[in-house]
Amino acid sequence: MKKYILNKPILSSIFIFILCIAVRMIEYFIIKTDETFIAENFIHKLIAIIILVILIKIMNYKFEDIGFTKSNWYKYLSYGLLLGLLCFGISYFIEYLILYLNSNSPNFEIYVNGFSLVGKEVKRTELVFFLLCIVMNIINVIMEEGMFRGFFLKIINNKNTFFNANLIVALLFGIWHFVMPLKSYVYGEINLVNLLVMTIGYIILAGIMSIKWGLLYQMTGSLFIGIGDHLFNNIIATNLIHIVTKSGADELQIIRIMIAQILSFIIIYVIYRKNKNKIYH
Repeated sequence: MKKYILNKPILSSIFIFILCIAVRMIEYFIIKTDETFIAENFIHKLIAIIILVILIKIMNYKFEDIGFTKSNWYKYLSYGLLLGLLCFGISYFIEYLILYLNSNSPNFEIYVNGFSLVGKEVKRTELVFFLLCIVMNIINVIMEEGMFRGFFLKIINNKNTFFNANLIVALLFGIWHFVMPLKSYVYGEINLVNLLVMTIGYIILAGIMSIKWGLLYQMTGSLFIGIGDHLFNNIIATNLIHIVTKSGADELQIIRIMIAQILSFIIIYVIYRKNKNKIYH
């Protein structure tokens, strides 16, 4: 199996991806862990982490070989968190300013999105839900960075240029997020046109994020800057800090995320291009 993965890295990655996304869809559509008090689909991510560990054993890799470096991991993690803080600080300001200028009386609130027994979204402010949010997102980020930027990027890059490998991984990462709008469509929350628009949007936005995190991994040889930035996006900007107006909450959240991610992508790409002649990884 090791020989096949090395000789057919793209096909192997696609097969592993299909296996993982099949488990993801089972949880989204059958188990529905996100509609419980946990408010997060995490079972498929744990299974994917188990699959990743098995793949590492098969390939005779160490965790360091796919970016989980031991040296300076805390420094790289801090850099990633600072990148998220900088870019989301700017995007939050822009979002607040737009809402304020439109007389929507915006306010910041800190809470965790949750679900009641009838499936309606509720605000959770108890400590246990903040802890659950952090733990669930750590699991999510370790799985996604380890599998996509760690394993897939490494094996595909063995027989392809980094540019092509990073694009392939970005496409897979974008498709990975297609399950979320698909669920909304299946349950009648959006129509087919909205499904197509949201799918394209998810692929582009998630693709940009994936390319950026791939560049960070290429420059440093460590996943931890990407992990830090990814954690800030998922925990702080998506789940904890909300802008609430008299008409609702997080109405411009997608704009907030897009501004922050495009800005951080530009910053990282400029740094990458400036140092392209240096060998990092």
